[in-house]
Amino acid sequence: MTYENLTGKKSPLAVIGLGYVGLPVALAFAKKLKVIGFDIKPERIALLKKNTDPSNELESADFIDCDIKFTHLQSDLNEASFYIVAVPTPIDEYNQPDLTALLGASSTVGKSLKKGDYVVFESTVFPGCTEEKCIPILELESGLKFGIDFKVGYSPERINPGDKEHTLVNVTKVVSGCDEESLDVVAKVYELVVKVGVHRASSIKVAEATKVIENTQRDLNIALMNELSMIFDRIGINTYEVLEAAATKWNFLKFTPGLVGGHCIGVDPYYLTYKSTNLGHNPKVILSGREINDSMGVYVARKTIRMLTANKVDIPKARILVMGVTFKENVSDVRNSKVVDVIRELNSFNIHVDTIDAHANAEDFYHEYKLQLIEKPQHRYQGVILAVSHKEYLDKDEAYFANLLSEDGIFIDIKGTYRTQIKKLPYWCL
Repeated sequence: MTYENLTGKKSPLAVIGLGYVGLPVALAFAKKLKVIGFDIKPERIALLKKNTDPSNELESADFIDCDIKFTHLQSDLNEASFYIVAVPTPIDEYNQPDLTALLGASSTVGKSLKKGDYVVFESTVFPGCTEEKCIPILELESGLKFGIDFKVGYSPERINPGDKEHTLVNVTKVVSGCDEESLDVVAKVYELVVKVGVHRASSIKVAEATKVIENTQRDLNIALMNELSMIFDRIGINTYEVLEAAATKWNFLKFTPGLVGGHCIGVDPYYLTYKSTNLGHNPKVILSGREINDSMGVYVARKTIRMLTANKVDIPKARILVMGVTFKENVSDVRNSKVVDVIRELNSFNIHVDTIDAHANAEDFYHEYKLQLIEKPQHRYQGVILAVSHKEYLDKDEAYFANLLSEDGIFIDIKGTYRTQIKKLPYWCL
């Protein structure tokens, strides 16, 4: 009856957590069903009621024709019969899973849970987390029995911030349930909004593992590219030229070096290594890749300093301009940005660093890192670091960067955006 009650709008679907993952999910379902969008932050709810996405991922038009009620009140969740949990699952300072938001959301849902209800978790977790950590809280708060009174599923989120092509509706959704009946219901619910269909995983643990290995695979491949970049730099050849040549073979995987930040690729592998370590296995390859990628900000900064020194720049008097501080191009999110590692390493050598960004909010950046953003470059610099390839930075030419630099200045282009266009300036890329 759950599916019929949802499609007949007799009971709403609730989405808990309205960040860059939860909000698109809530709005997609709200075009088909009655939806409750819940978030614990009243200020976020206030913006959403004005058709404004605090994450700057969605337009006001995306809110049109949506049957959705935004709320931060626990009591409003009592109406729902199907709950989707999409809250952040970061890591702490020791690279251990931080399940604070997830366990809090489980408690919130548990307080509203009724017989016959469904709960689906989308938050990235280690295999086994849903059954070992979340379900006991649901039982405790509701007084109900899992598998008898309520059902649980897991469907890993695949939202890619800044990506307008691979969206919720056109990326295959992996779904799972605690039994055959729940798997069927969860699959049919997601099929309402995912045009390309779903993949039915055999168990919740399989679905949980799917998410963490997707990003672990990317992390390891990028780590390999980063290590190759370090090797080729010592040899004196350009990494991108090597990769372009190698890519002429049909089965060569096309990855490139870079800073690995954000909420997924730099985080998810630690959920898998946490579980692995608890089971007595030392995940050497995964942790080695993480060590390389976590060190890249310092590597870029020290390469910059060596180039400045070679140009006879007085390091303590040097001024550097960093262009771009978000965790990836064309997004406003600055959380877990590895560009900050570059800035702080430069600062540790008493180098003054100015930072600009075409998308980031200065208040958010200062709140997160206690670092300032300026609106525009203020004077000539001994170094310019193009750290994030926002679209606003793609139409420049060599003269533009030369105008920003002093006579002894250097241009560091982390992602190699301008590597074929710079002919005169001292230049380096990964």
